[in-house]
Amino acid sequence: MEISEKLLCLFSADIEAEGDRCAVEVPRREIDTGSVEAGETYRVALIAADPEAVTEEQGGESASATGRDEPQPPVEPGEIRYVEVEDIGKQGDGIARVERGYVIIVPDTEIDERVKIEVTEVKSNFAVGEVIE
Repeated sequence: MEISEKLLCLFSADIEAEGDRCAVEVPRREIDTGSVEAGETYRVALIAADPEAVTEEQGGESASATGRDEPQPPVEPGEIRYVEVEDIGKQGDGIARVERGYVIIVPDTEIDERVKIEVTEVKSNFAVGEVIE
């Protein structure tokens, strides 16, 4: 499946019936991090999820079953992405932000540079990417 570079955030949610309409609840963290703003209009894509497949993607247990409520990193090792460097870190490496403000450190880049990277390392609060183009 191809994901648009315009993707602002990604989360799982239930559809709630409210009278003659239904609602998808956006997690507060998406508003707090500035991914989306209350009162604005957005395009929404829905992807059917097999509950067992979702559990497997989350490492064998759902977040609620383990007591963890923190979001998982939005990238995986080996993933290829286009990112825009927004800042330079203390060590001189480029800093790009993706979904939910998650940081990807990209060495040997400059502010406003748009590069194709391969994610080489993923931690809970940041990742490292290597320029491939």
